[in-house]
Order: sequence, then C-alpha cells, then structure tokens
Amino acid sequence: MGRMSAPVIESREQLLAPFISGCKPREAWRIGTEHEKIGFCVDTLRPIPYEGERSIRRALELLASEGWELEYENGNPIALKRGGGSITLEPGGQLELSGAPVATIHDTCEEVRDHLRLLAEVREELRIGFLGLGFQPKWPREAVPWMPKGRYAVMRRYMPKVGAHGLDMMLRTATIQVNLDFSSEADMARKMRVGMCLQPLVTALFAASPFVDGRPSGWLSSRARCWLDTDPARTGIPPMVFDEDFGFERYVDWLLDAPMYFVMREGRYVDCAGQSFRDFLAGRLPALPGERPTPADWELHITTVFPEVRLKGFLEMRGADAGGKPWICALPALWKGLLYDARALDEAWNMVADWTHAEVTALRREAARNALAARFRDAPLWNLAERMLDIAAAGLERQGRQNAAGRDERIFLAPMREVIERRETQADAWLRAWRTRWHGNIDPIFTEAALP
Repeated sequence: MGRMSAPVIESREQLLAPFISGCKPREAWRIGTEHEKIGFCVDTLRPIPYEGERSIRRALELLASEGWELEYENGNPIALKRGGGSITLEPGGQLELSGAPVATIHDTCEEVRDHLRLLAEVREELRIGFLGLGFQPKWPREAVPWMPKGRYAVMRRYMPKVGAHGLDMMLRTATIQVNLDFSSEADMARKMRVGMCLQPLVTALFAASPFVDGRPSGWLSSRARCWLDTDPARTGIPPMVFDEDFGFERYVDWLLDAPMYFVMREGRYVDCAGQSFRDFLAGRLPALPGERPTPADWELHITTVFPEVRLKGFLEMRGADAGGKPWICALPALWKGLLYDARALDEAWNMVADWTHAEVTALRREAARNALAARFRDAPLWNLAERMLDIAAAGLERQGRQNAAGRDERIFLAPMREVIERRETQADAWLRAWRTRWHGNIDPIFTEAALP
C-alpha cells in the first residue's frame, strides 16, 4: 500500500491535541449516555443472527424508517446516525445507542424513552427482544454470531493471545457508559482519579450479571469479571492516574505503549495487532513499512484502549453493567452529581484521596465477585456506596435542574437508593429468584430482564 496523502504527525503537540481540544467552559458541559442491549429471539431465546427475515440487519433497516440514516461497511448496514446520536453494533449483535450530548438527565431520560419506544416497535415486527443486563445469561460464546465489521475481525484474532475472556467481553457483555466534560487538564486529572477510584463502587451498585451458560457464575458482575482478564495492556486502572504529575502527557505515553489493533487504509482495516505506535511514528510499522501515522490514525488508536475511565475529548465512565430504563438514567445522574458540582467533586476527592492504586485494583476484583458485600479497609462497601450516593444527591440538588413538575435530577438516583436500602443488588435478586421461583431454570430472566 502506498503512502497516504494526508499530512502525517510531525510533533508531540499533535498527539496531545485531541485531549487539549476537549477543555470546555463549565457552561458548555454536557452529558452523553451510551447503553447496550443484548438481543434474543422471543420464541427460542437464542441470539439474533445478523442476516435473515428476523435479524439484526432487518432491525437496523426498520429503525432507519424512523428518520435514522443507515451506514454501511462492505455493503452491510452496521450503524445508524441521527443528529448527535448513533445506533451501532457491538461484536455479538448487542445494540448500542450513543446518545447526543444533552444538558440535563431529564433530557437523557427522554432520549431513552424514545429509543425504547422504537425498539418496542421493532420487537413487535420481528419478534425479537432485548435484555437489560450485563452478560448473556444462557448461551455459550460459540452460539453468538459475529457482526460483519472489519475491526472486530482483527480483534477476534488478537484477543485470545492476550487474555482468557476477551472474546466473551466482545460477544456476551453489555454496559451503560457516561461521557462527561472537563474544563482543563487539572480538572480532567482530578475527575479521572475520582472516577477510577469510584468505578468499583459503581460496578457493585449496578451488578446485574450473575449467570453464565445458564447457571450462577460465582460473580455478581460476570461482565466486570471478563474485563479482569482482557488484554491488561489496554484495560483496567492504569497506575499513572494516581501520580501527582498525571495529565495529558502521561496519558499520551500510556497510549503509545498500548499495542495497536489496526489502521484504516482505503476504507479497510489493516491488521497491526500487537505492533507499536511508537514504531509507526518512526516509520517502522511492520504492517505499513515506511509509512508514518496521520492524526486520523492516532484518533483511531485512542479508541482501542479500554480503561475503566477512558480519555478522549471527554471522559468515559465505563464501570456499570447494562440495565433497564431506570438504571440507564441513574448512571449519568450519579456522575453528573459527583463531577459537575464543585463542592461534590471536592467531597468525592477527599473521600478517595488516600486510596492507592493497589487498593483500587484489588477492590475492582472484589466488587466484580461480591458487589456491595465486598469490603474495603475492613469496612463494608455498602457504607462507601451510600456516602458516594449522598455526595451525588447533594451535588444534583445544588445544580437545581428541574423538570416541568418541579423535580430535580435526584429522582434518577432512586434505583441505587433502593439497592442500598434493601441491601440487595439486581444480581442478588436474580440469584434468589433462580434458587426459588425459577427452580434453577434460567429462561425466566428473558422475561424479567427484558426491556419494555
């Protein structure tokens, strides 16, 4: 392949630019919410194939009739765009809404309602359903179809070389993610540190994936369990976030050391899995000898790392299992309350300021297994989660963004309050049902976890 005609990266400033450009004044801050759903055929409960009369492809085509514009790869519809939002496919056919940046959680929840209404129409037409939970509860990895996207083909070949659960992560997990703004490098670093420390608490509160292959897995978040053994060079909690000098420069260095997956050339993915972006900068990339990267190559590489909080031109909070509508609205409310109010951010910082990287890394594992029954410094996680929730609630109250009925965004914290009060996560409740009402049969979860 010949050298690209686009300008190549000539300076470190170009590597820093995508992050520096994300700095925004407080009045421009927005919230973006992304949520994945695991599809199934309502009669057989099997995963939805990509092709056929009742398929992911057909679902995308039906959604396109609602004003969304189809996007294609090699002739296959693989995404929809409308305004500032998109609907995309995860590797195993999980459907993801990437919501438009909005000002309030009231706006987020309205967007979620509209999306679920559209999915209900597709469900009636195609007799397919979607689950709000973190891990495909019944079917083995081999039963899940791969979506026809070039980037997934590269990752599919590479993942088994660097972790035992990378393919499970791709094919069988689903999450809710929140995207948040920052005002400066220092503000980013503070929010990143707070976010990394609190992700295990979020994983615990949102735990909703206790089943694998039709039986209890031994983990309350089987989704989070997958991430514990998925390519450690690009996942988890990078230790440099806990250093006093952490900022854009340190994140760039970490990215340069994270192995590549691919580059795009002439509309196709070139497999560079395991190769070095530093070598690419020097024109020594084995897959593209003599070529040097463009800014577009760098921006693509930025999307191929998956820490618990990911930095792009905003911060992505990545620690929660997928859930139903109340949970989709709850996660952005939690993080908006914690990080978009100065006093709340100070209080959250003071809560975690002396937590070490080793402690948080250990807590991440314990939260995946035991959720809020885990312990931190000999205290139950319930207490810390309740404190975090109180800080967020006060932050939302001070922000004072009310709906037409005069209620502020604290209303969206209700699912987490209920978990704290009951001392029972969604995963705990489903395990109890499996032992009692379901009589050891996993099939009822396809009714109880189905999205409306």
